[in-house]
Amino acid sequence: MHRDLEIERRLRNTRTIEWKNGAAVTIDQTKLPHRLVYIRMTNSHQVASAIKTMKIRGAPLIGAAAAFGLALTATRSKAKSKKELIVQLNESAQLLKDTRPTGVNLFWAVDRLIKKVNETPNADVNEIKNLVVQEALRIADEDVQMNRKIGEHGSKLISDGDTILTHCNAGALATVGYGTALGVVRAAWEQGKKISVIATETRPKLQGARLTAYELKSMGVPFKLITDNMVGYVMSKGMISMVIVGADRIVRDAVVNKIGTYSIAVLAHEHSVPFYAAAPSSTFDLIHTARDVAIEERNPEEVTKIGSKRSAPQGTIALNPAFDITPMKYVTAIICDKGVLNPKELQQLL
Repeated sequence: MHRDLEIERRLRNTRTIEWKNGAAVTIDQTKLPHRLVYIRMTNSHQVASAIKTMKIRGAPLIGAAAAFGLALTATRSKAKSKKELIVQLNESAQLLKDTRPTGVNLFWAVDRLIKKVNETPNADVNEIKNLVVQEALRIADEDVQMNRKIGEHGSKLISDGDTILTHCNAGALATVGYGTALGVVRAAWEQGKKISVIATETRPKLQGARLTAYELKSMGVPFKLITDNMVGYVMSKGMISMVIVGADRIVRDAVVNKIGTYSIAVLAHEHSVPFYAAAPSSTFDLIHTARDVAIEERNPEEVTKIGSKRSAPQGTIALNPAFDITPMKYVTAIICDKGVLNPKELQQLL
């Protein structure tokens, strides 16, 4: 009991990732909910490894972490010339981009930093180093601010007595702080609205069972956990007021999110349940369409095992796409830092 209260206090009072004494410090999310472990990263290779192994996960958090990865490259560089430093930054940028291909926040953050450097042709080596660190810190600050705006806008959609279904983890742990889909829930809860949540376990990595349940418990929000294949049942019983999920990329005609989101959206449409995706504008990729999105394929052993324990016969062939694509016709609206936008209003941002 005391341990849970201490973990709750620390999560509420700190960001998921922080810049401390020239290092990036973040929570190892593979250890939750059993242990709260922090990892200290001092170079971009460590950041890339943490992203690839999902110690760092959640599209907005990955973007901020990648920015810190470039900041580490800058601060640790022994480059004597600006040209040499820029080469090192570009190498680190590519290393980070190669970790996970689907979520756009990663590419957005890295490209933003490289662009910032290229826009300062008269800066010397030390000025560039400082610029990269400051821009990375700005990206982290902006993420928290955008998430709070998402909560503010999205909470207006929620009424007393509502039960929200969410999928995967789109809370404070998936962002620098506050959360996107769970940020909406959090804002409504903090306003005193009497709400509850149904969270899917989210196979195969169980982000819903391990992380979303963990965050909801910490916040004190009433919730129930279900397996992914129970969604149709709870909707058919009228147990769901709305669906709110996060997003890893929002393109012109679709929402890209954790595998299973598409199925939930189709079920919500069939049962006339509003379906919302909550994400900061850094997740928007409106110049592209669904056909342009590369879906990450992860290790099949994540499916044939639960943790380290095998759940399928040796030699079983498994599919393991990490994300799926939900066409906009199934999306009621996007909750973002700019407001609540229906698909037509989203087009106007172009």
